[in-house]
Amino acid sequence: MLRKIRITLATIVFALITLLFLDFTGTFHRWFGWMAKIQFLPAVLAMHMIIVVLLILLTLLLGRIYCSVVCPLGIMQDIIAWFRKKKNRYSFSKERKWLRYPVLAVFVVALVAGIGSFVALLAPYSSYGRIAENLLRPIYLFGNNILASIAEHFDSYAFYHTDVWIKSLPTFIIAAVTFIVIAYLAWRSGRTYCNTICPVGTILSFFARISLFKVYFDEDKCRKCSKCSKNCKASCIDYKNMTVDYSRCVTCGNCLEECSFDALHYGMRRKKQEVRDKKQEVRGEKQEVDEGKRAFLVGAALATTTAALAQVKKKTDGGLAVIEDKEAPERKTPITPPGSFSAKNMSQHCTACQLCVSECPNDVLRPSTDLMTLMQPTMSYERGYCRPECHRCSEVCPTGAIKPIRREEKTSIQIGHAVWIKDQCIPVITDADKDQEAVECGNCARHCPTGAILMVPLREDDENAPLVPAVNTQKCIGCGACENLCPARPFPAIYVEGHEMHRII
Repeated sequence: MLRKIRITLATIVFALITLLFLDFTGTFHRWFGWMAKIQFLPAVLAMHMIIVVLLILLTLLLGRIYCSVVCPLGIMQDIIAWFRKKKNRYSFSKERKWLRYPVLAVFVVALVAGIGSFVALLAPYSSYGRIAENLLRPIYLFGNNILASIAEHFDSYAFYHTDVWIKSLPTFIIAAVTFIVIAYLAWRSGRTYCNTICPVGTILSFFARISLFKVYFDEDKCRKCSKCSKNCKASCIDYKNMTVDYSRCVTCGNCLEECSFDALHYGMRRKKQEVRDKKQEVRGEKQEVDEGKRAFLVGAALATTTAALAQVKKKTDGGLAVIEDKEAPERKTPITPPGSFSAKNMSQHCTACQLCVSECPNDVLRPSTDLMTLMQPTMSYERGYCRPECHRCSEVCPTGAIKPIRREEKTSIQIGHAVWIKDQCIPVITDADKDQEAVECGNCARHCPTGAILMVPLREDDENAPLVPAVNTQKCIGCGACENLCPARPFPAIYVEGHEMHRII
């Protein structure tokens, strides 16, 4: 019964969290956006202490049930292991403390130091988010586009086409490599990643050691057939000594189902078993428990310091000329989304789960390629601009890297300012060409939502001089409408330079 309940809950949670990353309409977030916020590391970074305390209490009560039911990366490993339908393929192995605790220590140091790229590589929820965004989402969108094409033939608009493109090649490669490595480990030996690398699993293991409900042996019934050990994907059951390493047990229930002699139970351990454990500890057979307690104290001290391929389309102007695609300008300061407050806040709190990237309806957010902020969201305006009425990224961020903001607040947040490049502006270029008449433009001024751009004569003393943009940096909020709609190719004649610290205007 325990295993069936676990599988049912895990299936529901995994499907809903996956849909959060696949859905491009925002519908699922209205109902299930909270599922991203109950993940352990995002809750810690967002300082949602109620959620953190509840997850710890859940572990103290039931063991590492979080890893089997709530964590999508853990559930993904179970799914991959399930496809290899071969029983009796696991075996007991000792805890790899030499790897678990150094990884956790380095992870905590990176978290405190704000080295977001390293944190992002190890964060389990974020790792799955990148897999879903970069590997599963393109397949989902291709399927949607096929349905949209079919619906068009029946004059139905139940589906609509959406672009499929690689937003960051480095992030795509990292997501693919992460999936291959974790899938291989899960296929070969079950929960190896969870019990040797995952920092969240290591943190929860400290509490799982002293959980109230555990899997335990009834030594009078056990025949040491080894079926429990051979079907334990966490490799934590030593059938010879009739012991379970609770720091690695994820309470999956597989061992309970496989035991033919009713020798394994899940619940509060009986006093007889507790007496036996104490005797073994006196004899020095349970030194791992003592080491686990020391590791718990170290971990608690550390914890307190922190409080696919794109669709290629040729765009043409009236079918006469091919329009060259835009390229991103080189910015001295990257642009971070409204609500992130500053680049520092973003780097300290973001785990690069890609949820905001997948939810951006204007294709403005994409993963950073900078080494220190690798895979964290940054803004660029080749495909769209940050519309003043849209604040979806602030609604879905589970870590507090992008704080929730209201629609009316967004228009007063200055994330950057526009910079005009004279030599690339079409009116200036055509004015310098003596063989043709100067071309008027003004696209940037017409579409600026804050009225921060005015068109002024290129030469003050010449009434016939073409009009060029002048930017009022006090009114500009850095939305990128000017950059996105500038007809200059491949680089726009006006672009947005980011601010390290956002301003309220």
